[in-house]
Amino acid sequence: MTAESQQAGGGAAAALEAAADTGHYGHGHEGDGKLKLAVGAIGVVFGDIGTSPLYAFRETFAGHHSIDADRLHIYGVLSLVFWSMMLVVTFKYVLTIMKADNKGEGGSLALLALISRSSGEKRWTWPIILLGVFATALFYGDSMITPAMSVLSATEGLSYVNKGFEPYIVPIALAILIGLFAIQSRGTAKVGMLFGPIMLAYFTMLAILGLIHIVDHPGIIVETLNPVNALRFFYVDGFTAFIALGAVVLAVTGAEALYADMGHFGRGPIGLSWLTFVLPALMLNYMGQGAMVLEAEMGARLGIIQDPFFLMMPDAWRVPIVILALFATIIASQAVISGAFSLTQQAIQLGFMPRLRVEHTSASAQGQIYIPMVNWGLMVMVIILVLGFGSSSNLAAAYGIAVTGAMFIDTCLLSVVLFTLWKWPAWKALPILAVFFIVDIAYFGANLIKVPDGGWVPLAIGLTIFTMLTTWSRGRKLMQQEMAEGAMPIPVFVKSAANSATRVPGTAVFMTSSADGVPHALLHNLKHNKVLHERIILLTIKIADVPYVRAENHCALDDLGQGFHRLILNYGFMQPIDVPAALGRVTSCGGEFKMLETSFFLSRQTLIAASQPGMPIWREKLFAWMLRNSESAMEYFRLPTNRVVELGSQVAI
Repeated sequence: MTAESQQAGGGAAAALEAAADTGHYGHGHEGDGKLKLAVGAIGVVFGDIGTSPLYAFRETFAGHHSIDADRLHIYGVLSLVFWSMMLVVTFKYVLTIMKADNKGEGGSLALLALISRSSGEKRWTWPIILLGVFATALFYGDSMITPAMSVLSATEGLSYVNKGFEPYIVPIALAILIGLFAIQSRGTAKVGMLFGPIMLAYFTMLAILGLIHIVDHPGIIVETLNPVNALRFFYVDGFTAFIALGAVVLAVTGAEALYADMGHFGRGPIGLSWLTFVLPALMLNYMGQGAMVLEAEMGARLGIIQDPFFLMMPDAWRVPIVILALFATIIASQAVISGAFSLTQQAIQLGFMPRLRVEHTSASAQGQIYIPMVNWGLMVMVIILVLGFGSSSNLAAAYGIAVTGAMFIDTCLLSVVLFTLWKWPAWKALPILAVFFIVDIAYFGANLIKVPDGGWVPLAIGLTIFTMLTTWSRGRKLMQQEMAEGAMPIPVFVKSAANSATRVPGTAVFMTSSADGVPHALLHNLKHNKVLHERIILLTIKIADVPYVRAENHCALDDLGQGFHRLILNYGFMQPIDVPAALGRVTSCGGEFKMLETSFFLSRQTLIAASQPGMPIWREKLFAWMLRNSESAMEYFRLPTNRVVELGSQVAI
């Protein structure tokens, strides 16, 4: 890593280490009913991995790097699929990583915050943070490709209903996707109630379709579960087997969603639904596809292998199954879109992104949010991907790089958890990590072969977003340092200003990112208006590296004398910020706050790119552009529009 990268990580570390002892609200999964939560998890968590049978088996044999559909390869691929699901999904995520929760929340940023808070190894902090930020950047690439891939693959099934649909497959997929993004602002609470039953029906359909063909070839069950077939595949045809991993990994895309969505359902319900329902249904379908291909004559195999999922359907069931598959892909797309909203909110709170407008679409569920800029940005990229690649088979070449990269980073973060947080001895941790790293490196390496065929797309997206995230983190830290250097100590200011300035009625709230020194807005107000309000609140918002902050730890107040008060409001990185509501609960600093008598003073900085050491000029200009386009503090903190005064200043970094 370069020194510049280390500095970027250091800026993020400072944001992550704030208010580590603040606590959290419980999620209360215990009282919700494990079975009810397990059904809900089927509807939300498993959408991505559940749609993989539409294309994963097909891509292994008929994709860009196809292999022969003979007995050796079919048994080998099915065995690889089964043991990949066991090693990656069951052992790695369900049984291991999901135990490393941050007060009930999962995902790369939540794990990153947990490590940064709990680890005493400061020398590890910046590379860990950069890894976590890159995993976050890769997720955005995944959240663009998943809707395009899933909906397009299901829409292609319409050609098996009627050949006349073929010219309209791409337009229909685009119409569905545009409609999906268009309804995001209305919230997903009501639609989400249908997710569980639809996905239950979908997974049941997968299992039934598989069983219909397994009956004709029951021996395929034993052959699939036998790991010798996977090993024989590598022994007989090593490089072909390695290439096949690039398509086999499509069967486990969505595994990372189990960890990311853990806060909504809990580890127990997700594990229960996976082991007892989702995993059996998926494997029955994959085995059914394999059995159907094996039972066909050699000449017929070449036709069947082009799309085994849709060809395994009885003709009478084709229309309802295609419609059900289409609904399942829409649900899978909804899950990653909602995940992008949640991840963006966490990134903003933790200081990795500039402020963006966040709308809450539910009065009761605070997790239901909508971020317009993210929504429309994803929609534009999804449309470009669908038009650029044209088919799910072409998109499959781009799919997998982002997922396997994120999975590899999760294993890196897990190694820190095992040694630093859980204090596992080396003899216990190293064998587990060795297995996980071998699997992850093999999958990531196999997907690197796809780079010329489209795998460069998610890598380019990930690197672009990673650059933006680290630039914002580093620039924000430099700006705070520059402003802190010229800040006057509070005690000195209170003594000199309180007696010399004219006091006027009312309350003035000065927002400041630092809990030390005098805010620039206060200095500018005194310099130009030459007055001070009777009550002055120096307000700082601190984001803890826990999802939720307990009510008793939400507010910290310090009386500075002469009508000056230092107020710190603590929030978790999953909590929405509402300053007027928070002030309404504060009564111990000179009486209650009346909004009609309270003025909020904000400092708006204009960045001047300078040649002094800090960041390269191109990154300073990028940071300045992000700063100009960030959401105003007034809207982000929900301040009353007619009570806000903004005072500008110029800062060179």
